[in-house]
Amino acid sequence: MISPRRHAERHRTDRIGWLRAAVLGANDGIVSTASLVVGVGAAGTGQAGLLVTGAAGLVAGAMSMAAGEYVSVHSQSDTEKADIARERSELATDFSAEQRELAALYLARGLEPGLAQRVAAQLMAHDALGAHSRDELGISDAVSARPVQAALASAASFAAGAGLPLSVTALAPASALMAWVGVTSLVFLAVLGALAARAGGAAPLIGAWRVTFWGALAMGITAGVGAMFGAIA
Repeated sequence: MISPRRHAERHRTDRIGWLRAAVLGANDGIVSTASLVVGVGAAGTGQAGLLVTGAAGLVAGAMSMAAGEYVSVHSQSDTEKADIARERSELATDFSAEQRELAALYLARGLEPGLAQRVAAQLMAHDALGAHSRDELGISDAVSARPVQAALASAASFAAGAGLPLSVTALAPASALMAWVGVTSLVFLAVLGALAARAGGAAPLIGAWRVTFWGALAMGITAGVGAMFGAIA
């Protein structure tokens, strides 16, 4: 007889919702604010003007991230709810057909026909809607959409990320401001990429390289555009 006791396990998929939003927000905060400072600085703006620009970018970016993430994840949540409502209706109108459909899913995954039918019958007797939501629709508590959580995580992480290059802008000597912002921002991105990769179970070096490359590219292009407009002005 199988014991009903379970050993505690922690899976990385449990953190996928907030981790994705937090990493995206922090990465965007660092890249966009550093690029903004470097680009405007390349056009000839002084340190005081760069601080104002960076602060405005921090506030605007955090609000934009929160709103965008909320709308995006809420759309996903609406779709999940609509699919679950449809599944509930189908269970109410043709329960046996839904049981055969669930058994077919288990059969396709490798169970023997008789076992697949028994598993489907037992799971549906326990929680029919939950079984179909999980195994047919792929919706579970670990990956279900949470709009408010995603919006708050994105806004907070963006502000935290943007605060790093903004702090460097305030503290670095004016004579070497651009170099300080550029180099330290790449270091911040590398650390963020490594930590995010480690939290997600991937290789830290690959995660660091990935975000550092795109951050350097973004800052380089923005600096080029700023220098071009500065020369024209």
